[in-house]
Amino acid sequence: MAIPADLILHNGAILTFDAARPHVQAIAIRGGRIVATGGREVVEAWAGPDTQLVDLDGRFAMPGFNDTHAHMEREGLKHQRLSLAGAGSVAEILDRISAAAAQAAPGDWIVTMPVGEPPHYFDAVANLAEGRMPTREELDRAAPRNPVYIPGVFGNWGVPPGHTALNTHAIALNGLTRNSCPRCRGLDFICDDAGEPTGAIVEHNGRPTVEFDMLKAVPRFGFSERLEGLRRSIALYHACGTTSVYEGHGSAPETIAVYRRLWEEGGLTMRTGLCVSPSWSGVSEARRIMRDWLSYARGKGLGDPWLRISGVHIAYGGDPIVAELARADLPNTGWSGFVEQAYTSDEFREVCFLAAEHDLRLNTIVSDQLHEIVPVLAEINEKYPLIGRRWVIQHVARARLADLRALKALGVIVTTIPTYFLWKGGHAYLDEPDGGDLVVPHRHMIEMGLPVAIATDNIPYDPFFTLWVTMARRERRTGRQIGPDQSLDMTTALRLFTVAGAQLTFDETWKGPLAPGFAADVAVLSRDLLTTPVDEVRDLKCLMTLVDGQVVHDAVIEG
Repeated sequence: MAIPADLILHNGAILTFDAARPHVQAIAIRGGRIVATGGREVVEAWAGPDTQLVDLDGRFAMPGFNDTHAHMEREGLKHQRLSLAGAGSVAEILDRISAAAAQAAPGDWIVTMPVGEPPHYFDAVANLAEGRMPTREELDRAAPRNPVYIPGVFGNWGVPPGHTALNTHAIALNGLTRNSCPRCRGLDFICDDAGEPTGAIVEHNGRPTVEFDMLKAVPRFGFSERLEGLRRSIALYHACGTTSVYEGHGSAPETIAVYRRLWEEGGLTMRTGLCVSPSWSGVSEARRIMRDWLSYARGKGLGDPWLRISGVHIAYGGDPIVAELARADLPNTGWSGFVEQAYTSDEFREVCFLAAEHDLRLNTIVSDQLHEIVPVLAEINEKYPLIGRRWVIQHVARARLADLRALKALGVIVTTIPTYFLWKGGHAYLDEPDGGDLVVPHRHMIEMGLPVAIATDNIPYDPFFTLWVTMARRERRTGRQIGPDQSLDMTTALRLFTVAGAQLTFDETWKGPLAPGFAADVAVLSRDLLTTPVDEVRDLKCLMTLVDGQVVHDAVIEG
């Protein structure tokens, strides 16, 4: 007689991605692993007096989402700032700031979230009744004893420009005067007719530089805030059915330290793969650090089923002034969680060669520049064969078939961000000669056997929205489809968003499909995804999430 299971999910419609049994009604779990799948016989064979039986009542279950470009650590931080969501006028914004000031001690900073509606904050200022931001004088009256800072939107969520507003106290603490001049491009420092700062700064950059450049006195997220933010982030991601994440954009030293602390405390319930976002200042320093300090991140890296660190993120391009100012502000990284970098094409090539020499997996973002990266990889491959190293190319937007074939031949893994390039920024590709067939070309990748996984990029973190974009491929302003032949069916899209990501952390032998011997990482949904119309996919909810056979989210219990 078999040893009884700890938990059995039964009477469900379970998609397993196990070729032997792709659709089952029950799974038995013991010690965090699946021990049996099938029908009613699973209950009969594996139930014991202490087995917990969960009747799914016909609900759909599947492997948990593996968000392979998650930026998970930043989501919980949003809840630590005063929210302006729902404020439709300057007057309402001032009321919230006034209320916060009434509870604050004199001199305490009042820092808000951006104006507008999360998660994107689109057209935030234009949607206010007055069509403008609060003025310095209005903020002074709302909080006469406190410095006030309303930040512009973080461009990865929304779309520039971002509008910052400061009151007089905040202007003074940051040392801003009529002679202040930003070092970074894309910043408009607004002064009045008399030449005095108005407290308004307009940022045109995708990732804000204003705090690094001009606002040194604004409170930063410290270690304790980031640790608490990560705890909250994990709960939010679990509530969407996410059980694993991979942070290919790289994690700064403090970000890694926060994950390590939570892992050390036993509180890391998200299976997490990180790569290093290095703080070196140039190629010579990169050579020394790769040689002397990053041995733990070589090859598959170090870690366990909960936290693994492998490889480095190396940026292609970037602004050297932004990178310099960002390094000077460390350990703070603002919202990003990674360290800004800047490399010329020659420097990028040299650092990538160093990574190959020291067996550090490359992670890099290419957007529309894949054709510039592939020759570098091909040259590296001649000296340091890349097959088996699992280098990662991310954020693929416009691509050429020849370059995708080259990635396949080199053994490179691709991750895509459908929401970023098809929905949020899809307007840039509406007039492609091929109709967008080579923009985030999922079908082409799959047909040529190129390993690929999809991710949310935290814009938003809800995987159902990304699933909808992956299938609908509709640009947000016009509703026009971009490359309709590249749309994926639900089963294929789910595979890319669940089991496919395990290869990024070398975990495909024990994580992904709901099959005997594999991790019991499961999401139970409010509706059968396989029969849900495409335009209703983004409205789905996760009712229960299990990681390692333990319930980490239960919508019934949690409200």
